Amino acid sequence: MNLRDKLDVYMRLARMDRPIGTLLLLWPCLMALTFAAAGLPDLKVFIIFVIGVVVMRACGCIINDYADRDLDSHVERTKARPLASGEISSKEALLLFVVMALFAFGLVLLLNPLVVKLSVVGIILTIIYPFTKRYTNMPQMFLGTVWSWSIPMAYAAQTGTVPAEAWWLFAANWCWTVAYDTMYAMVDRDDDLKVGIKSTAILFGRYDRHIIGAFQLAALSCFIIAGLVAGRGEIYALGIAAFIGFGLYQQKLIYGRERAPCFTAFLNNNWAGMVLFAALTLDYLVLG
Repeated sequence: MNLRDKLDVYMRLARMDRPIGTLLLLWPCLMALTFAAAGLPDLKVFIIFVIGVVVMRACGCIINDYADRDLDSHVERTKARPLASGEISSKEALLLFVVMALFAFGLVLLLNPLVVKLSVVGIILTIIYPFTKRYTNMPQMFLGTVWSWSIPMAYAAQTGTVPAEAWWLFAANWCWTVAYDTMYAMVDRDDDLKVGIKSTAILFGRYDRHIIGAFQLAALSCFIIAGLVAGRGEIYALGIAAFIGFGLYQQKLIYGRERAPCFTAFLNNNWAGMVLFAALTLDYLVLG
């Protein structure tokens, strides 16, 4: 395999060709930085976190594929992934994970000690998550914690502390992640049942749409409280209204529990996060 082909395999293993996960991780992280800075975050912190989100999402994908390397070949959506198809060895994938994780850790060393301590917890959570699918029906709830860990880190980087208001945003993103990752799990539910992978889509059963709706409502409530605590105004409220609209559209898509619409619903959450972040930023810029 020549260098160009090898790099292509690495890019696909790290899911660089599919940025949806990076974006879903990015929006709440940027919202946390914006809330913590009461508007415009420090440029150095902003750059470090944007790069860190890209790298840590890649780390998460690599360790996830390593954990699922013997199962992905039996799932329609994942059978062509580099580890499942044999394009890359397990040892090589682990080496790439270590290199990228060390790079991410090097980034946080440029920040304060509290961020460094929180980052250690973050990498441990990232490593543990893929294996939860073997032992619990609620891996999406564990993922919610992993996916939200950048929020206290962002507050710590910007302010040196993690105030109570940070945990409202953490709770909002946790609930939102459980909702949209359950939509994602609905796509693979039939295959997961065959190979023994556990998920909230399986756990919730015929009540999946209703419980997803409850998590969406809880996320909405926490986003509203976070905005109220921070004293945000009408533009942020418009973002909240848009978030409601996106949620209703997603419920319509998953109504029939068909694979393609469920995947579309999952992808639509990128727009929900982007619009809410844009509304928060404009709210600070325009209303102060």
